[in-house]
Amino acid sequence: MSSPTTTATAEKTSAGSPQKRTIILLFAGLMVTMLLASLDQTIFSTALPTIVGELNGVDHMLWVTTAYILASTIMLPVYGKLGDLIGRKGLFIGAIGLFIAGSVVGGLAPDMTWLITGRAIQGLGGGGLMILSQAIIADVVPARERGRYMGVMGGVFALSSVAGPLLGGWFTESIGWRWAFWMNIPLGILAIASAVVFLRLPKGAQRKPRLDFAGMGLLAIASTCLVLVTTWGGTTYDWDSGVIISLIGGTVVAGLAFVLVESRAAEPIMPLKLFRDRNFNLTTIAGLIIGIAMFGALAYLPTYLQMVTGANATEAGLLMIPMMAALLITSIVAGQLVSKTGRYKWLPIVGTVIVAGSLVLLSTMTPSLPVWVLCTFLAVMGIGLGMSMQILILIVQNSFPVSQVGTATASNNYFRQIGASLGSAIVGSLFVARLTGLLADRMPAGGSDASGSSNSFTPAIVKALPGPVRDVIVGAYNDALTPVFLYMVPLVLVAAVLLCFVKEKPLATTVERDVLPTTLETDGSTHPVLDPADADRDSTTAPEGLSPDTANDLDGDERERELVTR
Repeated sequence: MSSPTTTATAEKTSAGSPQKRTIILLFAGLMVTMLLASLDQTIFSTALPTIVGELNGVDHMLWVTTAYILASTIMLPVYGKLGDLIGRKGLFIGAIGLFIAGSVVGGLAPDMTWLITGRAIQGLGGGGLMILSQAIIADVVPARERGRYMGVMGGVFALSSVAGPLLGGWFTESIGWRWAFWMNIPLGILAIASAVVFLRLPKGAQRKPRLDFAGMGLLAIASTCLVLVTTWGGTTYDWDSGVIISLIGGTVVAGLAFVLVESRAAEPIMPLKLFRDRNFNLTTIAGLIIGIAMFGALAYLPTYLQMVTGANATEAGLLMIPMMAALLITSIVAGQLVSKTGRYKWLPIVGTVIVAGSLVLLSTMTPSLPVWVLCTFLAVMGIGLGMSMQILILIVQNSFPVSQVGTATASNNYFRQIGASLGSAIVGSLFVARLTGLLADRMPAGGSDASGSSNSFTPAIVKALPGPVRDVIVGAYNDALTPVFLYMVPLVLVAAVLLCFVKEKPLATTVERDVLPTTLETDGSTHPVLDPADADRDSTTAPEGLSPDTANDLDGDERERELVTR
């Protein structure tokens, strides 16, 4: 009789085996899709001035980025839940197809309306590319080995943060900004081919799933209101304006209604039982805080670099490379350490402390600080982020059975994305308020007349101003931003303290499933499947270390989790 950990419900991959090679090829395809999704969050940042000029849509500029972020954020929990219910392969291919369709609409856009529509369609698919890639790895790779893969995934986000603005600038200045859309088509087709050929997953539920439409709608409303608050607050509208107050009220009401609906739904989009797991709660809060710190810093550092150091847009992007390179290297090394040792709790704790230290260092910046020192500060932040970001996702995935891993991963990523929006908004609001006040106090009489209103300052204009006026503006930018970094330090330290209470559960060395498929093909071969008689006998066999009576008392999820961790 086969034991539970040697049957089709427990898949192991040995180095050099056909299955191992197939997983590597599949992983390469997943990386292409994640790169597509993450690039599209940043690739238009440097191309926007040209795009809105050609399409006569300066007043709609904000929506080119907001439409994508909003659509992808809303879809994260939807893709996560649907993947758990009906299987991820078809959903994954559909998300790529939707992303390609959005790219075609954007590439052919004759005006801003069509361009924003294309970006929204891209976002609807992009949310699936990000979350399903992470969940699929959990389907085929045991948690103990997953660290090395998750580390590379973290590196993809680091690469896209630098490559996106650089590619956008290069396309705009050479072959045209529409190629930021057209390049997605061949890469998307390649990703689909990889999924069709290499992705072999057990099918989801054979019964018709009961979709939580009410939950989806309420989550979309709450997410939309919150993203608009963070996007418009303090910029398009004052924080105390009727629009912003209404949006905040809409977020609260929709959020409360969502919790009520989820408590009664048969298949909730974001099950409330997720929040009964201590590790999920702690890592989700920590991820939200890290999102606030990371994106709060990233949103305005390029502006700071241009205004204070005199770098142009491309040079400012290049100055961010030390941070991204450190994040890439550290993320990969951290993943390898987890896979080799099986220990992971210390990494995000140390990482968040390092992030807090980097924020302290950034708060000491001055206009006379050598550029290499500033780049060193950024590299320190990259080290901290690399030690924490993807490991937090691994902790979440290791806390739930495969049947729930998509929902749990999506929910965790959803709150991190919300943290990113909040971080950009909070830092932006504080920065702009301080900058406006400092310029009003320090600008010499008639100083702004030399270049027009202080609202129209650009790096080129500031660089051409007389020395005394330029020094005042540069000093104001420095003194407006650097204290904001210090404000975030206590928040990040709170995340470090919370992570100290994470329970370090053993990482699974097999992929456990709660459904016995007729075959588990990841390499074209058929793996053994339990004989029904053996399955009946094994159903009463206790996992090692549990008595039969105790095992029979466990529900399906608890029994599976015991198998995963033993």
